[in-house]
Amino acid sequence: MTLENSFEIDSLEDKTPLLRALGERIRSLRARKGITRKKLASLAGISERHMANLELGTGNATILVLHQVAQALTCSLAELTGDITTSSPEWLMIRELLENRNETELHKVRLKLVELFGADRNPGSRLSRIALIGLRGAGKSTLGRMLADRLNYPFIELSHEIEQTTGCSINEIHSLYGPVAYRRYERRALEETIQLYPEVVIATPGGLVSEAATYNSLLEHCLTVWLQATPREHMDRVIAQGDFRPMSGSKEAMNDLKLILEGRVAFYSKADVHLDTSLQPLDDTFEALFAKVQGARQSV
Repeated sequence: MTLENSFEIDSLEDKTPLLRALGERIRSLRARKGITRKKLASLAGISERHMANLELGTGNATILVLHQVAQALTCSLAELTGDITTSSPEWLMIRELLENRNETELHKVRLKLVELFGADRNPGSRLSRIALIGLRGAGKSTLGRMLADRLNYPFIELSHEIEQTTGCSINEIHSLYGPVAYRRYERRALEETIQLYPEVVIATPGGLVSEAATYNSLLEHCLTVWLQATPREHMDRVIAQGDFRPMSGSKEAMNDLKLILEGRVAFYSKADVHLDTSLQPLDDTFEALFAKVQGARQSV
C-alpha cells in the first residue's frame, strides 16, 4: 500500500465518527419532529436513499444538502452540525460552565434563567394555567375537558385554535404551507392563549415540545402535565379516532411511533407532573390526574 493510499484510508476513518454523529443528530431531530425518513427526504429535496445514507453515517453530504436538511427539520445548520455554542465569546464561556453538568444541574440552571429573564412575574398565574402534553392518544382532550369542568376553567385545544386562526385543517396547513409555517402558527396560538386566559386547561399538540422556544414559553407560563401511555395504547387510541397522522402512509407505523416517542421523552419529562394513562378506567385516571395537579399546585 502506498503512503498516499494509506493517507486516504486514514482520512476516511477519521471522518467516520463525525458522519456517524451527524447521522444520529439527523435521526434524533427527525424523530423529535415526528416525521418519517421519506417525508424528510421529500421536504429536503433529496432522495430517500441519500437520506438513509446520511442517517447511517455513510453519506458525505455537501454543505448545501445539510442546509436543505436543516431547513426541512426547521432547525439551524449549527444545531444540525452540533456547534450551536460558538457564535460569541460569551456563548463559549457559558458552554464551558455548563459542559458535563448532569440533567439535574441543567434543570436548576434553566429555572434560574426563567426566573431571571421570564416575562411572567406572577408565579400564581402559572399554577392557574394547566397544560397537558404528550403524544396523540394519551388522553389530553378527554382528560383536559374533565379537568376543566372540575376546576371550572375554560378548556382550550390548541390544534383547534390554530385551525380557527388559519381557516385550514392541520393537515392542510402542513400540505399547503409546510411544517415551518405550522410551528409559527402553533407558537402564536399558545402566546394568544396565555395572554387571554389567566385560568385555563390547555391540550397541546404532541409535537409542540420539539420547538424549544415554544416549549420554554409553555413551561414558563403553565403547570405542565405529561400524559404517558404505551406505544400500543397510543396507536390503538389513534386508530379509534380514525386518524393516523403523523404516520400516514407509513408501512411501519408502530416503529415510527416508537421513534417519535423516543425522540421526545427527554422533553416530555421536563413537565411538572407525570401520569401514566395506560390500562386503567377513565374515571380512575382522571381522579389520579386531579390529585397530582392539586398536589403540584400546593407544593410550589
